[in-house]
Amino acid sequence: MQQPKRYLVTSALPYANGLKHVGHLAGAYIPADIYVRYLRAQKREVVFVCGSDEHGTAIPIQATKEGTTPRAIIDKYHEAMKQDFEDLGMSFDIYHRTSEPLHHETAQEFFRYLHERGELEIKETEQYFDEAAKTFLADRYIKGTCPNCGSDRAFGDQCESCGRTLSPDELINPVSTLSGQPPVKKKTSHWYLPLGKHENFLRKWILEQHKDDWRPTVVGQCKSWIEGGLQSRAVTRDLDWGIKVPLKEAEGKVLYVWFDAPIGYISATRQWAIENNRDWKPYWYDQDTKLVHFIGKDNIVFHCIIFPLMLKLHGNILPENVPANEFLNLEGDKMSTSRNWKLDMRDYINDFVKQENGGAQCVDMLRYYLTQIAPETKDSEFMWKGFQDAVNSELVSIFGNFVNRSWVLLHKLCGGKVPRLHEDILDENDKNLAEEIRNTKNRVESLLEEYKFREALFEVIDLARKGNQYMQKKEPWIVAKSLAENPEGQKKIDNCMHCCLQLTANLAILINPFLPHTAAKMLYMMKVVDKMLDWENAGKLKLLSVGYSMREPQLLFRKIEDSEISAQIEKLNNGLTKVEEQTQTAPTPAPAEKPVKPEIVFEDFAKIDLKVGTIIAAEKVEKADKLLKLTVDLGFEIRTIVSGIALHYSPEEITGRQVTVVTNLAPRKMRGIESNGMILMAEDKAGKLHFLRPPTDIDPGSNVS
Repeated sequence: MQQPKRYLVTSALPYANGLKHVGHLAGAYIPADIYVRYLRAQKREVVFVCGSDEHGTAIPIQATKEGTTPRAIIDKYHEAMKQDFEDLGMSFDIYHRTSEPLHHETAQEFFRYLHERGELEIKETEQYFDEAAKTFLADRYIKGTCPNCGSDRAFGDQCESCGRTLSPDELINPVSTLSGQPPVKKKTSHWYLPLGKHENFLRKWILEQHKDDWRPTVVGQCKSWIEGGLQSRAVTRDLDWGIKVPLKEAEGKVLYVWFDAPIGYISATRQWAIENNRDWKPYWYDQDTKLVHFIGKDNIVFHCIIFPLMLKLHGNILPENVPANEFLNLEGDKMSTSRNWKLDMRDYINDFVKQENGGAQCVDMLRYYLTQIAPETKDSEFMWKGFQDAVNSELVSIFGNFVNRSWVLLHKLCGGKVPRLHEDILDENDKNLAEEIRNTKNRVESLLEEYKFREALFEVIDLARKGNQYMQKKEPWIVAKSLAENPEGQKKIDNCMHCCLQLTANLAILINPFLPHTAAKMLYMMKVVDKMLDWENAGKLKLLSVGYSMREPQLLFRKIEDSEISAQIEKLNNGLTKVEEQTQTAPTPAPAEKPVKPEIVFEDFAKIDLKVGTIIAAEKVEKADKLLKLTVDLGFEIRTIVSGIALHYSPEEITGRQVTVVTNLAPRKMRGIESNGMILMAEDKAGKLHFLRPPTDIDPGSNVS
């Protein structure tokens, strides 16, 4: 495949409403940084852009929580996130922000272009309106009683108590958080992007063109969206905070944050070009540019369906790949800011990097562990004990140990200078090590090109492991003891140390994309310049000149002590306990009486056909967290039923269970699967679903009356 002329690499724009945790770092930032550093080492032209996403309802909501203004919030968190990224080694060419005038101009031009060419449609809908505040309300600005748990801490998008996803219409006694008054429904018009109109293009581009080179998770989620039916999506909303819609008839409306945020990649590129006296347009219009988006899986739809369609309609290039990562959990549970179950980047920086025994080595220790456990194909887990083991057993005991042993022995046995290689006595161990160096370079390069960063890192560490094994076989310290009787032994020592030094130089090149501070320290010890890190030098065996003196050895990494791990786990649990105590001391609202549906007559109820069924097979519906595909035996036939119970039951625990089925419900397609029936369930006060089933096993197909 021909190499592109240039690369444009983006990392998801983090929302400027709070500090970001290491899950974000592992998902969208470290992988991108590794890839970009590799491309730079390859001397390829690449621009790496990112920036703060500073619009949307979350910003003014956070401002209300902190008793300040939206502008103060974005200024505060933009600078905080930018500093955290710098402290942890992110090498963005530019870290921009969507509040900048250049971004507003770029996003408005984008909207205007689509509008003037008839690519958007206008729809009139009814939305909640606060008559006292004289404004339409975003879902988060509507509060009421949860219909599920009775809590009065429910908002128009989610209940804060039970976590159930809601819509404003489901709330009991909804009120505006702005005025405290009940809102009313009012008609409003908005511009929409008609996704369904372009279904054929999206099917061909994603499901055919990229079905083999994109990650299965990405293709699978896109497939589910497309087959589930693409709906038009609003690109404007009624809100004060945001980019004004550039039309006279759109007064009081702003661009929806999902529409303006990805355009931030373009405005960031424009700003970079201004600052570097370059032309930005080839990066977004020239087909010889390779565009790669690094994101988390919650952003797949926006970066693989919606934004690419916007780019196509605007005449821009499309992404070549979107290597989205899954989620990173923490100590057996999902990271949660509201529950304080998280590890912010800032916390790690303060607790490790800025401590007396911290610094650059602690930055690389975190980068190493997060790459080692990167959620590339499935959700993964950050465990403090796992972090300790990765550092102590691998970075210290394998990689750092090999480099340190080589330097100590070099100064002890060879006067600190690179010894010559005596080719007349080279043995199989020497030749095999040289071959491993060349092969590892090729494997790492191939894996990085395929966005397989975990595997690539393993190859580098494995090469250091093989270096330790090589040194153990050669035993130069043993040979040195018998030099008086065997002067030729010095040649063996020279060869061993020469090979170890050339391996160390290669390790510096190979580890550089992953652990840049470590590579820099190795260069210092070798007394060589950055140019040696050029990728073209990897695999070579004459990187260090004979007779060249090396600096004294320095430890690359320090061990993580048990006390440090205990302190972090205690800190994590204390933070969770504090939140739970605050929740428990808050007044518990009386459960609201669930409204009874309108009265029906017996004839209406008699139309429902209820029968006993037996679940004979169950499986998860791909890319649908809540859905299970059930195969149900009704006695007279076997049916497929899709049921939203995956958060409550695993397929294994319900196979063989008898259930009550509504058998005469009209078929409905869910995630591309036709569901023929409904399983009856009861929901308790905690939101847990329970099967309505016969007390004893009876024949499938038996009537329920």
